[in-house]
Amino acid sequence: MPSFTAHIDGDKRELDAGTTGTDLFGERREVLVMRVNGELWDLAREVPADATVEAVTVEEPDGLMVLRHSTAHVLAQAVQQINPDAKLGVGPPIENGFYYDFDVAEPFTPEDLKKLEKTMQRIVKEGQAFQRREVTREEALAELGHEPYKCELLNHDAAGAEGASVEIGDGDITIYDNVRRNGERAWGDLCRGPHVPSTKVIANGWSLMRSAAAYWKGSEKNPQLQRVYGTAWATKEDLVAYKERLAEAERRDHRRLGAEMDLFSFPEEIGSGLPVFHPKGAMIRMEMEDYSRRRHVEEGYEFVYTPHATKGKLFEVSGHLDWYKDGMYPAMHLDEERDDAGNVTRQGQDYYLKPMNCPMHNLIFDSRGRSYRELPLRLFEFGTVYRYEKSGVVHGMTRARGFTQDDAHIYCTRDQMKDELTRTLDFVLDLLKDYGLEDFYLELSTKNPEKFVGEDDIWEEATDTLREVAEASGLELVPDPGGAAFYGPKISVQTRDAIGRSWQMSTIQLDFNLPERFELEYTAPDNTRQRPVMIHRALFGSIERFFAILTEHYAGSFPVWLAPVQVRAIPVADAFNDYLADVVAQLRAEGIRVELDDSDERFPKKIRTASKDKIPFTLIAGGDDADAGAVSFRFRDGSQDNQVPVADAVARIVKAVKDKAQV
Repeated sequence: MPSFTAHIDGDKRELDAGTTGTDLFGERREVLVMRVNGELWDLAREVPADATVEAVTVEEPDGLMVLRHSTAHVLAQAVQQINPDAKLGVGPPIENGFYYDFDVAEPFTPEDLKKLEKTMQRIVKEGQAFQRREVTREEALAELGHEPYKCELLNHDAAGAEGASVEIGDGDITIYDNVRRNGERAWGDLCRGPHVPSTKVIANGWSLMRSAAAYWKGSEKNPQLQRVYGTAWATKEDLVAYKERLAEAERRDHRRLGAEMDLFSFPEEIGSGLPVFHPKGAMIRMEMEDYSRRRHVEEGYEFVYTPHATKGKLFEVSGHLDWYKDGMYPAMHLDEERDDAGNVTRQGQDYYLKPMNCPMHNLIFDSRGRSYRELPLRLFEFGTVYRYEKSGVVHGMTRARGFTQDDAHIYCTRDQMKDELTRTLDFVLDLLKDYGLEDFYLELSTKNPEKFVGEDDIWEEATDTLREVAEASGLELVPDPGGAAFYGPKISVQTRDAIGRSWQMSTIQLDFNLPERFELEYTAPDNTRQRPVMIHRALFGSIERFFAILTEHYAGSFPVWLAPVQVRAIPVADAFNDYLADVVAQLRAEGIRVELDDSDERFPKKIRTASKDKIPFTLIAGGDDADAGAVSFRFRDGSQDNQVPVADAVARIVKAVKDKAQV
């Protein structure tokens, strides 16, 4: 029998012709697919000569992605088994799971999802094999003629269809058949693959989660489909752990905590995505902003303020009207004047609520001549901006329509660029750590070939510079191909919160293009006029979003320096009201936010209320405390420290605030 050599998991081996991945790895149940010369392949495929082949297990991200996509196929099979008239959209794997879109007459109900799960369990138990079949485009169109959305993808019209890459790409067109053990074809779907060898591999580490409406290709102009979301994991234990994380995330939801703790709300009378801050929430926000302001002054930033609206011409120059008009609020046509006969005597102009601060900062830079001696010039603003997010994506304060960016734009020379980027990244990380975040990694967003301005060589220089700065930080760097804004690449600082979720925090963008569009110049040492380089930097992203992230990170138990009420004093009986009132006065004199609970409620109820309000320090005083000139501490975890002298108690609290302690 003819043979050939291949590199299998790092070892050079002699293989018989026709050897498959199943022959190599079939005895290892944890291996789902193989990586052949860097591409994921089904185990049933034959290994080519001289190939580099690696086993891909379910514990690896690629293996888990394949498991989830295979589970999405089982879902689609179950839907069409119950409802043969259902038409298939796309069904990609996503973070923590998968989804599949269906064109059905009625939305899925919770009862429907239960029926689907039972049908999926039967399919899984059958152990149907996923079999890959190569077809021509014409053959696929003929076979899938009853599936209009699949045919649309086959006819080279996948633009805008999120998840379409799992269906069809630039290579071979393939259909995956689900085949029963007796050889009978049970079902099939257009798909690039790969898939797990058998539905039995999916086992019981999966679950359907919910359903929602979703427009085909994300456009309201297209049919509305019904999307079913699911999750899939390597083991049942992983599934249970994931559901526990979801439950914890629900308990930490900033919208729920905001209402319970009286921090903020979203009045329907104002509109979707437009929060208002209540006194306690406003106090937290004030502390966040004030500390940030102090640190920016120390770092050499200068403060500016710009208006909320502007003539449309400004955003024509910047390019936002070309690229982001759909995300901006509609224009307000103003300033038009007419005579008594109704004739226009003065043409009106379109004004826009600003979605970005950068064009206005450019005007400040350009308001007078600039010298190289002024650079780097760091302009900073807490600037409120407005973006017309679709109602379906508005989510509390993490995805709002009006929000305040802690926005900075740094103008520097080409020679200063790399050092300034390094300094900016260090400043960003240090400041985020001051708010209690510690687990970071970086993401590098590069040019979108369909959405950019400027020359390729400029983009390449900017991207290489950002990559060097990111790598020098020592943090993990994750690529984000095509994720840059139209004017330049960016580094995103990502953080993991207390329950392991990733959030995008700060962004640092390097921009050669807007200085060109605005014709910004400075006088160089040789008296020539030169273009500055522009660095865009939003440290929190937005105050509102950062507030929401911190609320969920701390589950509402903010560190003492941010807590809206840092101390609540509770007398054991009315006789000790005056004694604690004096302690409260001492704390107030030190700038501590403190309340005296001298209400008519019973003492145990007051203690429970302080715990519910997540007060960092509860001070208690009764007869023994008063006789000793002391107070007793009760902490958020329920522990106590009794009869602490008042002077020591005040000093301890002041130090905890100064040290930004998490109590």
